[in-house]
Amino acid sequence: MKPVPNEGETLSDTTLKALFSGDQIDSSAVQIDSSGRRVVSFKLKSEGADLFATWTKANIGSYFAIVLDGAVKSAPYIQSAITGGEAQISGGGASGFAADDAANLVTILKFGSLPFPIAEIGVTDVKATLGAAFLGQALFAGAVGILLVFLFMLLHYRLAGAVANIALLFYVIIVLAIFRLVPVTLTLAGIAGFVLSIGMAVDANILIFERTKEELRIGKGIAPAVEAGFSRAWNSILDSNVSSLITAFILFYFGSSTIKGFALVLIIGVLCSLFTAVTVTRLILRAVIARKRFSSPYLYGVAKGDLDALDRGAING
Repeated sequence: MKPVPNEGETLSDTTLKALFSGDQIDSSAVQIDSSGRRVVSFKLKSEGADLFATWTKANIGSYFAIVLDGAVKSAPYIQSAITGGEAQISGGGASGFAADDAANLVTILKFGSLPFPIAEIGVTDVKATLGAAFLGQALFAGAVGILLVFLFMLLHYRLAGAVANIALLFYVIIVLAIFRLVPVTLTLAGIAGFVLSIGMAVDANILIFERTKEELRIGKGIAPAVEAGFSRAWNSILDSNVSSLITAFILFYFGSSTIKGFALVLIIGVLCSLFTAVTVTRLILRAVIARKRFSSPYLYGVAKGDLDALDRGAING
């Protein structure tokens, strides 16, 4: 503490000699005085109390500066000699200190007397290992899920499944491009929404292929069966995706930041899956069925038992 005025002023080490240091502060607190004003009171240890009593007797009407790191934090006016080592600092205005200012001054008085200076001696960056581990696990789980979906489509729908997988690759590229354009930050919840949207894109293809298989079982050719599969599955695809979009928009509007990330990824995924499942898959299938070597119903998921039944029906007919 230095007997100099002007709060906020920066002092050099040679300006004035401190009367005593902060280690002489015994306690400090925010209080309400008899007039109802918010004040800061402090109590000095014996050495500081003697020095303060002597100085205030000789300097009534002067200012006593409280200095931290060379800057004046407060400069109270000495109205009378302060003996006994207990004093109050009154703030300006009818109500005294503002609550934040009083708390800040108490903190300075309490902790400005640390016995050692604080200095930065090194900086170490600690990686978010837990978050990185969760992210790696989520990416691995997503990759395994996508791979299993690809295998299922190939084994169950054969050539049609391969076409669906190609459309899914287009879907992934389009969605990632939109993520980069928006941009979208992929959190763990966002990754979950992305994997879920891939499953929904496959669901649309499954509806189309099952309708196509039904048409093939009744004896239709490949081309008309595929076209009928797309047209008859469209209503079901549209209804399921619209209901998913409604749910996703509700989550985005009312949810927390994490839920909003999930919902945004899901909305983008559903819209893109509608395009790839209906448009891209149809274009590729039309190109494939134009070749005679790809005209067997077996390549589109029809079981051999169904093919034998078709052949017997053709012979009997």
